[in-house]
Amino acid sequence: MQERLSEKKNRPAMSDDLSVASEPRQIILGIDPSLRGTGYGIIRISEGQPVVVTHGTVACPKNWARSRCLAKISLTLRDLLREFQPQVCVVEGLFFAQNLKTALIMGEARGAAMATIAEAGLDIYEIAPRKVKQAIVGYGAAQKLAVAKMIQRMLNLAELPDPDAADALALALAHAHGQRRFNLIPPKKI
Repeated sequence: MQERLSEKKNRPAMSDDLSVASEPRQIILGIDPSLRGTGYGIIRISEGQPVVVTHGTVACPKNWARSRCLAKISLTLRDLLREFQPQVCVVEGLFFAQNLKTALIMGEARGAAMATIAEAGLDIYEIAPRKVKQAIVGYGAAQKLAVAKMIQRMLNLAELPDPDAADALALALAHAHGQRRFNLIPPKKI
């Protein structure tokens, strides 16, 4: 009995915090696609806490043609891929839009982003917006501000990230956290 108790003491404790990763070093790109404001966030996971590499929004003015916005999304993502060399990409899953035109425009932005990422050879995973909010805030219907505040806190950011970039960072962080856990349902690979 003493032998079994001493084995238990010497065994490393299982941790569920975000400071432990399954891979020695992984760079994850999160993308929250939108025609006028595609959010992106890149985090690096290593032995310590997740670290923000960069984040921002691909902003396109309302007077730009859709084709010009799609080109800017692709060009910006190509530059990010070249500079930071992420190993995996996580994109926000589809949501149900009540307006068909809005859904089609969102699909175009999502398609431009995914084609650029696929062209670079990265694995692309999809996480539903409600699951990301549940993983980060603890509530699947959380507001964008709540997600941004929690991301700021979790990633020790000096300033509150803009909402689209916060959503992209949340995607990357949720993916990193999900990779370490035992999942009955594996992440959806696209």
